[in-house]
Amino acid sequence: MKNAIKILGVFMLFMFTAISFTSCSNDDDPADNDFFAGTYKGSISYNDGSTTNSTDNGEVFVTKIASGTKYNFRFSNGIPDLNGLEFEKQGDNSLVMVGSTALVYVRIDNNELKMFYTADGKTWTANAAR
Repeated sequence: MKNAIKILGVFMLFMFTAISFTSCSNDDDPADNDFFAGTYKGSISYNDGSTTNSTDNGEVFVTKIASGTKYNFRFSNGIPDLNGLEFEKQGDNSLVMVGSTALVYVRIDNNELKMFYTADGKTWTANAAR
């Protein structure tokens, strides 16, 4: 009987692990989900007027937070993060920034992130994919 319980326990653990891995998909579109987290890899840069930091092998970890309209962008390579940027969905898979005083182009979907964001004399760019 103990052997059967052990086998059942191992089987349940295996099933839970398999379900966990298959539920995390790169096909998730941030515009379609209330909550989203994904890492995009590629070319990123930052310029604050006196220094420039750029790499072709950077990462941006994107999270969709709060009411499902605010995004955080965490950059690698010492580039400052962008937090609390608010977007609204317009049409299919298009996000438009709300109430911005910055020069902004951000396009994000399940496969790629393209960003040009300028505010207060600082510029962030990203051309990355998942």
